[in-house]
Amino acid sequence: MSGFFASAAAFEAALGSLRSIDAAARGAAAARQDVLTKPPGSLGRLEEIALFLAGWQGRERPRIDRGRVAIFAGNHGVAARGVSAFPSEVTAQMVANFEAGGAAINALARAAGLELVVVPIDLHRPTEDFVEAPAMSAEECLAALNAGAAVVEPDLDLLVLGEMGIGNSTAAAALAAASFGGGARDWVGPGTGVHGSAFEAKVAAVDAALTRHAKAASGAFEILRRLGGREIVAIAGAVLAARQAGVPVLLDGFICCSGVAPLAATNPDIVGHCLAGHCSAEPGHARLLDRLGLTPILSLGMRLGEGSGAAIAAGVVRAAIATHDQMASFAEAGVSEA
Repeated sequence: MSGFFASAAAFEAALGSLRSIDAAARGAAAARQDVLTKPPGSLGRLEEIALFLAGWQGRERPRIDRGRVAIFAGNHGVAARGVSAFPSEVTAQMVANFEAGGAAINALARAAGLELVVVPIDLHRPTEDFVEAPAMSAEECLAALNAGAAVVEPDLDLLVLGEMGIGNSTAAAALAAASFGGGARDWVGPGTGVHGSAFEAKVAAVDAALTRHAKAASGAFEILRRLGGREIVAIAGAVLAARQAGVPVLLDGFICCSGVAPLAATNPDIVGHCLAGHCSAEPGHARLLDRLGLTPILSLGMRLGEGSGAAIAAGVVRAAIATHDQMASFAEAGVSEA
């Protein structure tokens, strides 16, 4: 298998050996924060974000000259069980909408000054129904990991991740449960808006999948392969490749974060270069963020996916950079310090 991850062992090895933050750059940024014309800490989270970016970009004054939104799309065999309010055909139709510029993420990426890359992965070939079999073969899982890694370029200043895939909130619930424990009812939510019998079908599918794969789903690769979807696995590949390249990542909602869950269960430090863009209205997302140790930037009641919440949060990230870079120091402004 060619690409960033040549084998499952290479993927696991990369997860076990993560690049560290540039402590000197972060320290220089912190020293700059200390002399800006404001009481220390008065810009709250904006100051934390500026220091985070300085450390991962390796410069005292971080910037976003080139930011990218990467949206991965995939189809799920479990969708045939009626777990979504929409048919699987909608995945390809929405990809066409992304490519035509007509979706929410197109507007939000433009507003945030971010380039948009859409990566459909074998939409004509859904994953296996994970109630009956592993969702992917090892080769298919590696291909999805490498499709995610391929969107990472060393000159990116920020990578925003999102997804599209009918049935993928079902896979996300299974991934969260397999990674952090609990049953289907602890993690399953309405997704596209299912309730009643469709919601119960979703719960039953996740519980059955967890039972079927309980013994074999050990380790990040096997959890992803057995319970994930191609677009979710691609997010995992992008997050790990970004860490190796030193590119900071802005995560979207529940489904996006579920791609990180198996990695974090193996090595919690994998989220060190990640910011949570928002907390979605999907009930399991707040619980998942807590398990990942991430505090969301925004909470707007959103549950669209597509990277939409993270793209909005990128505006806050730009604000953090602007204040850090453009404010005068006390000496420059002739203002007396405390």
